[in-house]
Amino acid sequence: MANPRILLADDDVELAQLLRDFLTRDGFDVTLAHDADSALAAVRAGSFDALVLDVMMPGRSGLDALRELRRESPLPVLMLTALGEDIDRILGLELGADDYIPKPCNPRELAARLRAVLRRAQGEGSEVLVDLRNGPILLRAASRSVSVGGEQITLTGTEFDLLVLLLRETGRVVSKERISQSVLGRPLGPFDRSIDVHVSNLRRKLGDAPDGASPITTIHRSGYLLRQLGDDA
Repeated sequence: MANPRILLADDDVELAQLLRDFLTRDGFDVTLAHDADSALAAVRAGSFDALVLDVMMPGRSGLDALRELRRESPLPVLMLTALGEDIDRILGLELGADDYIPKPCNPRELAARLRAVLRRAQGEGSEVLVDLRNGPILLRAASRSVSVGGEQITLTGTEFDLLVLLLRETGRVVSKERISQSVLGRPLGPFDRSIDVHVSNLRRKLGDAPDGASPITTIHRSGYLLRQLGDDA
């Protein structure tokens, strides 16, 4: 993607400008916002490829902004969270953030995380994507859309890629380490719960299988498995 358009929302004006300068040199087109309301207004008025959103801002928090944004847009979101604030990271992921990066952040890591989020949103994986089906779950490659029992569901780019991986490995256990590398594009950290939260979100959106149980099974200390479902549509 040439010159992806990024909205960076952070009330720390000096830090935001420094990050903008670095990202601009790295090939991004960056617009700044310094509070949640301005960020939401900019998203609605503009055409951005991704949003970098600070959790802690004056007035409404970044989490509040994300909650509102997810009611109307699947725009890829990378959260900026305070170092050590695990609850903010988990809440952000539960609300639909694609990934997070702790502050203070290395601008190079921010750029790398952004590119990974954008690749997921654009479907730029290493394997050719084809239509995938497992019982009532139908994933269409061309439109990057998913339906369950004929009803369309909305997934973030991260959730979509997670479902692709699980569908391709239906009936087989997929480790958290593999999910992290394949879906998030980074190694699994020792205390990283990102995968667990993304799986939880995907479970909720998929709903129960025809047999009344979740299609996704947790395999203790191993990973996750998408069960082979019936042919009910």
